[in-house]
Amino acid sequence: MNQVAANFLTRCFASSETIALLLRRENERRPQQRVVTLEQALQPRYLAWLGFENDDGANIYVSANPLRPGSRKRIKECIASVRHLYIDIDTDGDARLAALRASDQVPPPTVILSTSQGKYQALWRVAGFDFGRQERTLKQIASAFGGDHACTDCNRVLRVPGFANHKYSPAHSVTVEYPSNSIYTSEDFRLDEVADASVLPVCGNTQKLPSRNQSHSEDDWAWVLSELSRGKDAAKLTRELALHRSDKPDPLYYARRTVDVASARLWLAEGIRIDDVITMLEVRRRFEIPAAAARARAREITATAQRMIARRKTA
Repeated sequence: MNQVAANFLTRCFASSETIALLLRRENERRPQQRVVTLEQALQPRYLAWLGFENDDGANIYVSANPLRPGSRKRIKECIASVRHLYIDIDTDGDARLAALRASDQVPPPTVILSTSQGKYQALWRVAGFDFGRQERTLKQIASAFGGDHACTDCNRVLRVPGFANHKYSPAHSVTVEYPSNSIYTSEDFRLDEVADASVLPVCGNTQKLPSRNQSHSEDDWAWVLSELSRGKDAAKLTRELALHRSDKPDPLYYARRTVDVASARLWLAEGIRIDDVITMLEVRRRFEIPAAAARARAREITATAQRMIARRKTA
């Protein structure tokens, strides 16, 4: 019995739920799919069969979300509920995973899969997400941490740990760790706190803090950019914004992030080297954020500012 796979499936799904298992060989165009209950998948004989197929070259995947009872396909209409958020990290995996772990935008993942050397899948067990919110959040996570933007469908499949990844030679054993046992809600993901500045000017023309009934993130962004461009002290600006946005779940987090992303964007636009931007962000918050997380946070914020500038150039 593959205990690693069994433990993973038991953690990810509830008793009697319906799941889809996918067996895909690299040299075959049509994968095999089996729609079964969790109890069927956990049978020793079934796991042994999956192991046999894996030894014979089949890659083993499972649906990220449970299916409706009686389903025969894994199309979107058959997904019963949103169980997980996830990200595929295929490029600069170790650095991007470190940034994700250190970030205050997302909580600790429930599961981290090492699918091959330097490539990862991170999962968050969630509750209370509808399909629209899930898709929006998946895209935000991919944008924030450099994940695969194609992997944002509710009928996505994930590799099952305990089996080999035959995409590479030699095959890579898919391993797993469980950083958290929590079940998260939308309030735990702070990915839309900073406005998408790809549609905003580098320097806003707002000269005063917007009134309470107009305190949207776009207004905050334009105001912060304007104040920074005029030489306003970042610490004072952070305190003012946090006080003004007391409606936010965590006003200080929101203010720090908005000010730092805006600063990074302005510095990069001025031609300051990326490494210097990272250092300046790290030093700015050295007394406010634990040192172990400060460098990774600064790298992630700088990368976010770079993407904003790139999107503006291509818009």
